[in-house]
Amino acid sequence: MTEAPAQPPSTAELAAAAALSVPGVSGLHGGEFGTVATYLPGKRVTGVSLRDDSCAVHVTLHYPADLLATADHVRDAVRAVVDVPVDVTIEDLTDELPHHETGPRT
Repeated sequence: MTEAPAQPPSTAELAAAAALSVPGVSGLHGGEFGTVATYLPGKRVTGVSLRDDSCAVHVTLHYPADLLATADHVRDAVRAVVDVPVDVTIEDLTDELPHHETGPRT
């Protein structure tokens, strides 16, 4: 049995990875009722809402954090992979280590 060729990551997935790479970001957040997402065939990217004219990124930050500076870093990181304005919303703070410091979660 042959496997389907791997698809390159979508722009929404690249935006999610860029946001998660920023120091202080603990994770992406789906917003109220989990509505902040980009829907792709067979999956969804929670925390990133990518449209033709805008990109919204909702994050959870590690406490303590410089909220404004971290939001600016997220915006800059995501703007590098999308061609539309980026809005960043800080949904929550947590004492969990940032995503990039813990490695892959199991």
